[in-house]
Amino acid sequence: MKKDELYNDLKRQILTLELEPGSSLDETKLSEVYQLSRTPLRDIFRRLAGEGYLDIVNNRGASVSSMNHKTLRNFFLTAPMLYAAIGRLAAENATAQQIKQMRRAQDGFRAASDRHDAGGMIYWNDCFHALMGEMADNPYLQPSYARLLIDHARISQTFYGTRMQNSDAIMAEASEHHEGMIACIERRDAAGMVELIKQHWALSHRHMERFVRPDPLPIE
Repeated sequence: MKKDELYNDLKRQILTLELEPGSSLDETKLSEVYQLSRTPLRDIFRRLAGEGYLDIVNNRGASVSSMNHKTLRNFFLTAPMLYAAIGRLAAENATAQQIKQMRRAQDGFRAASDRHDAGGMIYWNDCFHALMGEMADNPYLQPSYARLLIDHARISQTFYGTRMQNSDAIMAEASEHHEGMIACIERRDAAGMVELIKQHWALSHRHMERFVRPDPLPIE
């Protein structure tokens, strides 16, 4: 369906920064490209806005959710707490089918990492962690967690898409964390899951911070 295609394409473009934070969406162009009238188009905009991907302002249309200093501050303040809570609940509540889906997402992440495919790494990493949210099955935490994942993916674009020193080792460590998380979930090890989440977050934090706050260029 054209609606599903547009919905998935817009999510992908937002997560990979093809559509930059704060940029406006061109309804006329999207209607032409996807052969959709304005009513189903706006239905998709409202759905994506409800999930945190878009902002809709009366008489100004839809735009990609912004990221500013306040966004980044709130992200870094709350991410460890939310990830730990979701991880603990995932280890307690995951179904066998969900674990299979997580394994497929991890296989996709590892393959994308081997290919140095930044877009693939972002996509499969998002799938992996989104599944963790589904496993947790908590209506109070899930909306906040889902919103957190959007900005995590967008911030992560900075280091997934850059060939920095030791990047292969960093991606290998992230992948091993994923493998460990699956093992913890399989054996219902909530405490072990939380410990791995802490390690995984510390790895992400170090390298996101490096690109959010780089060393200054030389003056001389």
